[in-house]
Amino acid sequence: MDQRMMRAYLDRIGAPAPRAADLDTLRELHQRHLYHVPWENIYTRLGTPVTLDEDVFLDKLVRLRRGGGCYELNGAFAALLREIGYEVTLLAAAVFEEDGTPVFPLDHLVLRVDLDGPWLVDVGFGQFNVFPLRMDTDEPQRDPGGEFRVVEAGHGDLDVYCDGSPRYRVEAHPRRLRDFVPSWDWHQVSPESFWNAMDLCSLSTPDGRVTLHGNRLITTSGGRTTEVTLEDEQAVVAAYRDIFGIDLDRSPGACYAERFATTESLNA
Repeated sequence: MDQRMMRAYLDRIGAPAPRAADLDTLRELHQRHLYHVPWENIYTRLGTPVTLDEDVFLDKLVRLRRGGGCYELNGAFAALLREIGYEVTLLAAAVFEEDGTPVFPLDHLVLRVDLDGPWLVDVGFGQFNVFPLRMDTDEPQRDPGGEFRVVEAGHGDLDVYCDGSPRYRVEAHPRRLRDFVPSWDWHQVSPESFWNAMDLCSLSTPDGRVTLHGNRLITTSGGRTTEVTLEDEQAVVAAYRDIFGIDLDRSPGACYAERFATTESLNA
């Protein structure tokens, strides 16, 4: 990343030029990123593979003004933070399933930013923390996203809890972007991956969240959740454009169904 790309990235998230690589700036950048860049799987549903490459992420988020998954969002955010002057380390995390067991450790990518201590930075997990979390304390941390705790899990790993429930386990040792390639490839093509099983587009808002889940538009504001079923594909496409700033000719679900039908026809 160069200075030109950094300025364009800051404009993408509505952030002013940072005065210093400090905690206040990190908190502001984290929050603004969540408010401006959606967590979405449009390319996966369209059958357009995304290479695990920093330049690809930056082009997608900044020039094309799209969103992405954890590898893309946190991968691009890491590049921005480093250009500003932060010390950033990539870490792998395993998301907890409903039965309380973590899945494979490269399932999720998070960042550690070292300032006065280590801070957990994650703009790629959907509904989660709005501000970075301290990693060197197990004391409760209040956040607009809930009450968080970061607890030792053995072997240097850390479990991150939200409102009393474990969300993911973070490995202690640094990772390279290339380490996540097998996981990312699996998420993009496997029908067993939630990332490839449904249309998802979600964005934090100052008083809640707005999510497009297939044709269901779910809005949380002030603690109250409402849901509207969009009646046709045109309404879904309009929601992507008007709410998330993403212009599409067709809905991702329609494209996925067409691809699936074509595959079935070829295999018949």
